[in-house]
Amino acid sequence: MDAMEYTSFETNRLLLRPTNEEDANFLLELMNTPKWHKYIGDRNVRTREQALTYIREKMQPQLERLGFSNYTVIRKHDQQKIGTCGLYDREGLEGIDIGFSLLPAYENQGYAFEAANRLKEAAITDFGLTNINAITTKTNQASQNLLTKLGLRQTGTRIVPGDKEELLFYELQ
Repeated sequence: MDAMEYTSFETNRLLLRPTNEEDANFLLELMNTPKWHKYIGDRNVRTREQALTYIREKMQPQLERLGFSNYTVIRKHDQQKIGTCGLYDREGLEGIDIGFSLLPAYENQGYAFEAANRLKEAAITDFGLTNINAITTKTNQASQNLLTKLGLRQTGTRIVPGDKEELLFYELQ
């Protein structure tokens, strides 16, 4: 099924639509920013073809299975792709994980909160999710602040399968 057949969401300033193959170049850029590598992890995506493979193998299967996945965040007034926000069914975590990342030029302008808050609302009202959580590194204070602003509270730590780093675990209260 084509990603365009899935639900997109809007805020005053943003459009959130399911990430698709048209986003490969954008995703390649985003996934190679220093903060992505530092806080999310190096996914070894170095070429457009690897970005396409990542979309096909990591994002589209969950979208097809659950109806939600990763969303490309697009600024409405100029159609600029500025980041991603998503609801993820992560191995080793109960519930659905909310996550977000922006290109550096678009940080600290309220876009991440706007996108994540809209997706949190969609998780509850559109997808009927009741167990929403998030993980973040212990050093990512900006992410911790945003999760708290979204109404999630740190309830412990987790180690995700295949990773050694202990992450802070947040749950929607």
